[in-house]
Amino acid sequence: MGQELYDDFLRYLCPTSVEPLGLVIERAEGCFLWTPEGRSILDFISGIAVSNVGHGCPEVLRAIRAQVERHLHVMVYGEMVQEVQVAMAQRLAEITPGDLTTAFLCNSGAEAIEGALKLCRKVTGRPRIIAFAGGYHGDTLGALSLSGEPRYRKPFEPLLPEVHILPFDDPDALRTIDEQVAGVVVEPIQGEAGIRVPGPDFLPTLSARCQEVGALLILDEVQTAVGRTGRWFACEHWGVIPDCLVLAKAVGGGMPLGAFIGRPELMHTLSIDPPFAHVTTFGGHPVSCAAGLAALRVIEQDGLMKNAEAMGAYLRHAISALPGVEGVRGMGVLLGVVLEEPSLTRAVLRLTLERGLLLGDFLNADGVIRVAPPLVVSQELCDQAVEVLAESLKVARKR
Repeated sequence: MGQELYDDFLRYLCPTSVEPLGLVIERAEGCFLWTPEGRSILDFISGIAVSNVGHGCPEVLRAIRAQVERHLHVMVYGEMVQEVQVAMAQRLAEITPGDLTTAFLCNSGAEAIEGALKLCRKVTGRPRIIAFAGGYHGDTLGALSLSGEPRYRKPFEPLLPEVHILPFDDPDALRTIDEQVAGVVVEPIQGEAGIRVPGPDFLPTLSARCQEVGALLILDEVQTAVGRTGRWFACEHWGVIPDCLVLAKAVGGGMPLGAFIGRPELMHTLSIDPPFAHVTTFGGHPVSCAAGLAALRVIEQDGLMKNAEAMGAYLRHAISALPGVEGVRGMGVLLGVVLEEPSLTRAVLRLTLERGLLLGDFLNADGVIRVAPPLVVSQELCDQAVEVLAESLKVARKR
């Protein structure tokens, strides 16, 4: 069945990577994936920071089943009062920093970015958008316009006009943000650039500059939020409160869900001049909201943010000591392992997978390995992963 299914995978789907992983996954539970042959794979990328509460979380599955029994889609987002949508938005309002209490629920991170771009232009009436080199915000045309990586931009140009790319983590460059800027879009920790953590002054300086010129600060926390860095949101590490917070990935508990969240007076501008200034059909799907709400409960009740902080520190220390590792960047269980020999990245990833450990690479960073296990990861599984990585590095360096 495996080969036939893989052939059909290539025939009927459109995978856009040159060499898809191609694993046939039969089931998943906790930190593990299983193939039909019974082979177990330790998942240390969490579906790219999605499965924060682990695969097959019982409370999430119960919530999904209960909602499926009640109803699925009933009307385009924002027209019918659906209890689970209201509960999800209320919970987000409770955990987001400052007075970010009004959410527009959608389906993905890219869609949430698109909504945030429209919001900042609608609120300010200004044309310019600022983004940062190395940033990644999605692959829709507007989101791609924010990318600082030329090889992904060029085939699709011309992109959204009036987007200007500044160097990341350079407080001096922020002086170019002026009264023509509608919004500034930034990841508090750059994900696809190989987990680049800015210095202590960058985000606070950026926030102050946006307030000074009246531009909206939009924080893209699609990859960093929902406990992955040891806090609900990475911006909490710097004490920065944005005008708009963008979420997706883990916020749906494994189901597709995104959101952009802002102050009520900003968000309500999407309801007037004209009405329906931003709409979505499936956004905030009730089953996704039920799953996301359950996942947020699990993270809080089971102390998973503290575990992310502890296991992240443990992994950083252990991996930093391995021969062939130049350093480890990141916070919590959002880590980028920088190799001394960047050319070995693909070989190391192939060797770890052969040994039952799934790690990853990055779109905008060569020579860096992605380590992002579910927040439920144990010290025993961390030791297992470090052992496999050490062995794989040793073999790759000998070849």
